[in-house]
Amino acid sequence: MRLGLFTAAFPGRTLEQVAAWAADAGFEALEIASWPGGHLDVESLDPDAVLGLLAGHRLEISALAYYPNNLDPDDGAREAAHAHLRRVVDAAVRLGVGVVCTFAGADRWAPLGENLERFRRIWPPLVAYAEERGVRIAIENCPMVFDLDRWPGGTNLAYCPAAWDVMFEAISSPALGLNLDPSHLVWLQVDYERAVRDYGERILHVHAKDTELSPDELYRRSTLSLGVGWQAARMPGRGEIDWARFVGALRDVGYDGAVSVEHEDEEFEGSDEMVERGFLVARDTLRPLLD
Repeated sequence: MRLGLFTAAFPGRTLEQVAAWAADAGFEALEIASWPGGHLDVESLDPDAVLGLLAGHRLEISALAYYPNNLDPDDGAREAAHAHLRRVVDAAVRLGVGVVCTFAGADRWAPLGENLERFRRIWPPLVAYAEERGVRIAIENCPMVFDLDRWPGGTNLAYCPAAWDVMFEAISSPALGLNLDPSHLVWLQVDYERAVRDYGERILHVHAKDTELSPDELYRRSTLSLGVGWQAARMPGRGEIDWARFVGALRDVGYDGAVSVEHEDEEFEGSDEMVERGFLVARDTLRPLLD
């Protein structure tokens, strides 16, 4: 396994600047933000320049990343998301990248069953488009519910094994899998080690992020607050996850891709220097486990 990072934490830096810092800090791979205004302009891509830049820093691309609501109930917004997702897939082909990370999406006002039925209708052509080009789609398991205004649900249905089962029954292609982030499973009370062992063959990419829980705030707010006020994203090593056991489970199922640190720890925000410090905390936690 290789230690990587998700470039989205450095929105004010160029890809070259992110790559230079990541390489100097001992990271080996980049998950590149590929939405409009992100670190990769997929519409005017110069693959030789991007690949030359990363080769100069001895970095690889673990995945291209674009996280819209692919089941947006607004037809125009959904079609625009799909059009850009296809462009990201095309960019992945030109760069020789095998994985594109995204969200399944959801209509937050509809129940899970209805959203899963929409997934069955809407998603097969997107996976087919990627598969025809030798690219795999990795769906992240974040429920996207961290705002009370989103009640009664989130905007990504792929947050639990029950949903994953329906997704993979609907689309059996190996071109569809998971970008597994254990941090969300912690507060959703889903066993992250069991998830690795049960869905190992579907894990195409991994996010490394931790979760800190506040029992007192959970007591006050209950689980019906959907995590608001009692859970917080943290860098690996600063939360509830046993990273040795998680990485061990990944090894057991044969995962040999990147472990990509996703920085959402608000205690290491405010400046690029603080963000760097957060990534170094994650590096020092994960590096001994990946070597």
